[in-house]
Amino acid sequence: MGKVVTREVLQRECERLRREGKRIVFTNGCFDIIHAGHARYLARARSMGDVLVIGLNADESVRGIKGALRPINPENERAEVLAALASIDYVALFDEPDPAGIIGEVQPDVLVKGGDWPVEAIVGADQVQARGGKVVSIPFEVESSTTRIVDRILARHAPPGEPRRLSSQ
Repeated sequence: MGKVVTREVLQRECERLRREGKRIVFTNGCFDIIHAGHARYLARARSMGDVLVIGLNADESVRGIKGALRPINPENERAEVLAALASIDYVALFDEPDPAGIIGEVQPDVLVKGGDWPVEAIVGADQVQARGGKVVSIPFEVESSTTRIVDRILARHAPPGEPRRLSSQ
């Protein structure tokens, strides 16, 4: 079995891991263009437990969050890149607007999000805390974002008259 799994397989694996006494850490996101900020974030998340599970937004979900121009990379390629990282144990796609469903299936001991999310706004925080789990907000690296990387590329290489930013910021 590889690291990229269906939600059904992930749920069974998490049940097995819990029986073995493993501490499961969960985070989610689009992970559109993996960059150093992601690598540092994922390594830090992994250090909080025995197993790191990624809930990866499917393409349609990314479009709903980030707009029609995203994702840059399709879901299967984003999943493959994440699975290649040593810090990650499992990757499963979800296509809902938020990760509440997959969080309920995984039942993590630790739920992690980037620092741009206050703990009280993290989807699934109430579920995790109700089970005695921990919710952690890792400081966000403003300069290490996919949108900023794409904006830098466009600013340097977009033809005259073409948009020079992906974001509206």
